[in-house]
Amino acid sequence: MADNIKPILCVVTSHPIRGDTGEPTGFAMVELTHPLDVFQKAGISTEIASIRGGHPPIDFFDLSDPINDKLWKDKKFRAELADSKILADVDTSRYSAVFFAGGHGTMWDFANSEAVHRVIREIWEAGGIVSAVCHGPAALVNAKLSDGSYLIAGKKVASFTNDEEAEVKYTNVVPFLLATALEAHGAKHQAAPNWTEKVVVDGRLITGQNPASAHGVGQAVVDQLTAKR
Repeated sequence: MADNIKPILCVVTSHPIRGDTGEPTGFAMVELTHPLDVFQKAGISTEIASIRGGHPPIDFFDLSDPINDKLWKDKKFRAELADSKILADVDTSRYSAVFFAGGHGTMWDFANSEAVHRVIREIWEAGGIVSAVCHGPAALVNAKLSDGSYLIAGKKVASFTNDEEAEVKYTNVVPFLLATALEAHGAKHQAAPNWTEKVVVDGRLITGQNPASAHGVGQAVVDQLTAKR
């Protein structure tokens, strides 16, 4: 168990509609459950927050995935998800790391959220880990440190790629292309072939490309937290 490690704050989107399409979206279920499963197995506690609090919208609800199914049947997880914390209200000193799950909803509420920016800045500057997967790195696009510099400037990152966005036919639906936006603020975007696992660790910044990378991001966070003990 890892009783001496502070909890990991897991953040999901509150945005329910995919642009002008009218299609429902939210956070991608596997991109929360797979890292959570890794954190739980390592004995590290977690808390869930969202931009608006309360029950966040879920995309890719798939109980054929065994980890999704296991957590969905867990009353504690269901209760925590239904009562997710309002991100603006969290005390970042309580956490060892922050993890931003993906899902298309993040593209509309992560990048320009002052709460997101504050949480990233405070956890990073306190020596904590900042992590994200798939569209979750939208949280990093505009995040600045206290000196006014972009956190991602000069750092290697992974995220959902422009090619993957094109393949799912949402290039003209999302408000911006995530990989392009990250690079515009100085990130060194690292891409793997579509839908293959890609996890990038650059110091305390840990990012993953797509749903297949969710478990690996969670494991990289655990590896770093437990190495500090």
